[in-house]
Amino acid sequence: MKETKKVLGEERRRLLIQWLQESDAPLTGSELAKRTNVSRQVIVQDMSILKAKNHPIMATAQGYVYLSKQKEERVSRIIACKHGAESMKEELLLLVDHGVQVKDVSVEHPVYGDLTASLMLKSRLDVEHFCKKMEQNNGTLLSELTNGVHMHTIEADTEAQLDKAVNALGKKGFLLEI
Repeated sequence: MKETKKVLGEERRRLLIQWLQESDAPLTGSELAKRTNVSRQVIVQDMSILKAKNHPIMATAQGYVYLSKQKEERVSRIIACKHGAESMKEELLLLVDHGVQVKDVSVEHPVYGDLTASLMLKSRLDVEHFCKKMEQNNGTLLSELTNGVHMHTIEADTEAQLDKAVNALGKKGFLLEI
């Protein structure tokens, strides 16, 4: 059996950047570790080094993405929502079904201030994976810290797409009423 050599240091980090830039989907730490024949923890450390060198890498629930790979200009909006944990999946599916990407979720904590988690959900498959991961890890939603109140940064190709998605959220009662 042929043993695969570890890809070392700078060469490994160069490859990580290349693979992230070329990928249309997030790449997991485990997948990158396998490609380079190192541990997942080494990949996590490499990502920290690359971020410190100002590479626009973001860790999401689906894996790592290289942010400067944005295609054309898209429009974004921050929306305020309120609902229980049982409605999370329905809310996220509603958004992606309108062609909207859910970039993040944030809450305003009374002690810590703004807490934000990157989501980068853009398809039903992304939402299914996220929900499965939450279930497998007994994950707690950030919004549970604030009685269901949370915000999302959403992004789409047009303002009209955002408007339609927000209107649909309103009809379901998911928007925070002021």
